[in-house]
Amino acid sequence: MKKSILTLLLIATAAIAHAADRTLQATSPNGAIRVELTAAETMTFTIFDADKVVSANNCIGLNIRGKGDVTKNAKVVSAKTTHHTETIDAPFYRNPQFTVAYTLLRVQLQNGIAIEWRIFDDGVAYRFVTTGYKNKEYIIDDEIAEFHFANAGTAYLPYSTNYKKPQAMAFQATYDAKPLAEQPTDNLAFLPATFEVGVQAANGEGTKLTLLESDLEDYPGMFIRPQGNDAVKAWFSRYPKAFDHYAWRVQRYVTETEDFIARCHGNRTFPWRILAISHADVEMPVSNLVYALAADNRIGDTSWIQPGLVAWDWWNDWGLSHVPFKAGINQETYKYYIDFAAQHHLPYIILDEGWYEPKSGDMLTTISDIQLPQLVEYGRQKGVRIILWTVFNVLDDQLEEACRKYADMGIAGFKVDFLDRDDQLAVQMTYRIAEACAKHHLLLDYHGVYPPKGMFRTFPHVINFESVFGMEEVKWTKHDEKDMPRYDVTFPFIRQQAGNTDFTPGGMRNATRQDFQPVYNHPMTMGTRCHQLAMYIVHDSPLTMLADSPTDYEREPEYTNFLASLPTVFDETRILQGKIGEYIITARRKGTDWYVAGQTNWDERDITLPLDFLTSAQAYTSVLFTDGINANKTASDYQIITADNITNTRTMNIHMASGGGFLLKLTRNN
Repeated sequence: MKKSILTLLLIATAAIAHAADRTLQATSPNGAIRVELTAAETMTFTIFDADKVVSANNCIGLNIRGKGDVTKNAKVVSAKTTHHTETIDAPFYRNPQFTVAYTLLRVQLQNGIAIEWRIFDDGVAYRFVTTGYKNKEYIIDDEIAEFHFANAGTAYLPYSTNYKKPQAMAFQATYDAKPLAEQPTDNLAFLPATFEVGVQAANGEGTKLTLLESDLEDYPGMFIRPQGNDAVKAWFSRYPKAFDHYAWRVQRYVTETEDFIARCHGNRTFPWRILAISHADVEMPVSNLVYALAADNRIGDTSWIQPGLVAWDWWNDWGLSHVPFKAGINQETYKYYIDFAAQHHLPYIILDEGWYEPKSGDMLTTISDIQLPQLVEYGRQKGVRIILWTVFNVLDDQLEEACRKYADMGIAGFKVDFLDRDDQLAVQMTYRIAEACAKHHLLLDYHGVYPPKGMFRTFPHVINFESVFGMEEVKWTKHDEKDMPRYDVTFPFIRQQAGNTDFTPGGMRNATRQDFQPVYNHPMTMGTRCHQLAMYIVHDSPLTMLADSPTDYEREPEYTNFLASLPTVFDETRILQGKIGEYIITARRKGTDWYVAGQTNWDERDITLPLDFLTSAQAYTSVLFTDGINANKTASDYQIITADNITNTRTMNIHMASGGGFLLKLTRNN
């Protein structure tokens, strides 16, 4: 639901014929951010922040087949400026409701194209709109976007992991963090990506500008390529022409493409291009622009969608021990997972890859060792529901039949994997699956997918997205190849601006930097146990895995009981402290209780934590899980410290070990 309040209406409508009149401008509600748009031989815009240029002479355009760039030398027919305030309901988001104010500038060009701008107090967004194409079929050859960053400093770019076909990969990469002018120009990076601008201080730090997109529907996603200076250019996946399948999972992939990016019909809006502006790193993880710009809820009632914690099989390789049966993809193993989930009041387990034969491409038929109706009934009796893993195109090929069959059986939803592309047809598939699953009240966890672009507002039952260099990577990645603790305190500032994150935390075998080794069957994590625990609060993740084996959790009941009691959706989220690449401290409120968690990179860190966010004149009881005194040697070492009569005048001093963290729960006394 959206409540729109028109606070001020300023209309400037005129046919603009003279070159001097072809520069338009609009200012954010607080007056700090200003956009100047120039319609000349090329369409350009410049962003000012407190009268300082942060992004100048950015070129934009839209190439339509047979017409070329429709913004080139385009005459501005009219321009209208209006001011809006919106209160947005946001189920399963970091805040259940929030308010945004913006200035809307709509510029109508003479050739059936408009450009809409929204200028917020914390960023700028624009999108193209076709207005003269009713009932017409047309092809978008390309979209032009070249962004320049004033006094550019460090750029944080996640590059494609497929050098030969950069558009074909899982969108799981760490960030290349170095000056923009030194970034490689021979590969594509995907969004979101962050750029320091206005760097003049001796420490080389400036305002951060994050490039994102929202309302991506029936259109390919944006990649960017550095230009070897202060600029990046956009690149879009071409429209697929031919496909093949990988034999193992019957995963479809593109073998040949057309020379255009999209087929379109009729008047439509295109995705929002967002430049989010942050003056302090703590503002970044709680930017709401992607959600605010997405299309509104299309499924109506969301009461049937249940977030929560999930007992998961794949990461721990079905690694049960000390049980009287052979652990694996079979009935006995999954009954054990259900028993574990029921004991700890977890609402879900996942049956990951293997419950149907992957090579068959048939998710309507289970393997002989799985009797799915009996498992569903066993779980129902214990209050635990099942989520089924599948491949995107496998589900899509059997979509209505699979949705109907498994909804009728009592399955809660699907974890859908291995899309590994974001061309127009791939994006259409994600929407088609979302629509079908909503009809049957099946929730979705999108894995192996492009980063969220606002779909979680339009379809709230798409409750989580991967598109992050998550826990699975430690099963095969050496610590000297990828620095996970540094990544863990980098991506919340960047990737979480786009939306929810399926990182799959919860590893129980924890290792120091010196001890870590990739082990597929019995994986360990980089960093401490409390570094893992903190993820359950630091991450926006309404459907969150307990990635390790139930029998490993059962060996530490006090820790596991606390972990299993954590909520996954909250009433308020704040970032109390943090610096990208170094550390983060997140506070979330659920009812009257607060959960505060911190993570650091490989550097040990002492932090001072004021508790002034607590309700005044109220006393709280605290439970603190923090790195143990020997955590720098034995990363699984932790201690539990409790205290009574904690008030908002108190300050806590907390030490985080190398790769460490903490989680503090504050329960208000009655």
